[in-house]
Amino acid sequence: MDQDQHPFDEAGGGPELVNEKKQNDVVNEGSLHTTDSVDEAKEARAIEKTNAIRRACDLRDFDALVSYAISEGGFLNDEVRRVAWPILLQCDRRESSHDFSGWEDLSPHVDEEQIQLDVNRSFVYYPDCSSEELSAKKDELSQLIKRVLRKYPMLCYFQGYHDIVQVLLLVLGSHEAAPAVAQISLLRIRDYMLPTLSPALKHLQLLPAIIERADSPLRHHLAEIQPFFALAATLTLYAHDIQEYSDIARLFDFLLAEEPVVPVYLFAAIILSRKKELLEIPEEEPEMLHFTLSKLPNPLDLDGLILSAVRLFKDYPPESLPYGAWNQIPSCSALKSSRGLEQTHSKEEALKLFRKQVRQLRYEEFRDKAVTFLWDHRRTIGSVAVTVFIGAMSIYIRCKGLDSTIWSYLGRLKSALQYRGYL
Repeated sequence: MDQDQHPFDEAGGGPELVNEKKQNDVVNEGSLHTTDSVDEAKEARAIEKTNAIRRACDLRDFDALVSYAISEGGFLNDEVRRVAWPILLQCDRRESSHDFSGWEDLSPHVDEEQIQLDVNRSFVYYPDCSSEELSAKKDELSQLIKRVLRKYPMLCYFQGYHDIVQVLLLVLGSHEAAPAVAQISLLRIRDYMLPTLSPALKHLQLLPAIIERADSPLRHHLAEIQPFFALAATLTLYAHDIQEYSDIARLFDFLLAEEPVVPVYLFAAIILSRKKELLEIPEEEPEMLHFTLSKLPNPLDLDGLILSAVRLFKDYPPESLPYGAWNQIPSCSALKSSRGLEQTHSKEEALKLFRKQVRQLRYEEFRDKAVTFLWDHRRTIGSVAVTVFIGAMSIYIRCKGLDSTIWSYLGRLKSALQYRGYL
């Protein structure tokens, strides 16, 4: 090799390449320092926010906790959630009204067979653990659900309930989760634990009303489909659809800090965020629109959707919605009785409202059956009604002594018709 030739010349390099490499090393080193600085700043902000949330928990400052739950990242980690969630659900007091002692001796809940089937299919996406640990978690989940439903046997289990409970179990642990599950069942998702899901379907009718207020053209585009596509997500507080544990835990920060109606507003925000995609599907293909809306987009911009849902709720509160959608929700519904979460009803009041809802459902069911029966037998009923009416009129006429007069008039009418040749 020529003495003047640089070792990199054979590879097409030279002093310029060496200099460029040195410059790149300096740039990369600077980028690393910049990245480190950004990470350090981010970590410092997280620590500061964590400490602020803890202070809000110490003071039981609901407004502050709601603000932190809405902000980017929510409560950040499970350690903080274990303190904040019970406060939001108002089950953090030592003197909790939910006493689960001796629950094993209570009569089994009528749905325990279905509960076990669902528990066997639980923890599909998380946590990432061994088969032995997963089996232990399923046992904890089964015991937790049975503990609450045996304590409150009037509550009806619905498929998907276990999805909600498993999130509370993973964050709070089996002991602390029990009163939290009871609170969320009685005060947040009570409408879903009635003998039928008809109240849940009424909740869904709020969706088109929200979309109408926020984007009328999009509402017109979706006019041919019913909002049943949102049932699984709203029924399970999105726990059935979201696959990442960090995402569902962060979303629960928000949902537990807001009123029970807010999950519907969140789905409205999801629909609005997909406007371009939905408008590309022709109105004449309602099945495709329904299929698309029944699947949540992946990934979800949770922080952005949360802010959109908050804005929708503020701009178009339930009382302002068109189509009389809010009026269709009964006053004993959890959506109306839990407005303003700081003044949450007691357990006894919640159970009283539950019983009132059950009576309303039975009345509505009886009314609907009666209307259906009358409609299905309208011809027979009409004939019977005419016969009964004629019989009643005959009796009335005879009792009033009008029969001879009427027959006299009918006799004269017959004679006149015969005279004119009509008979």
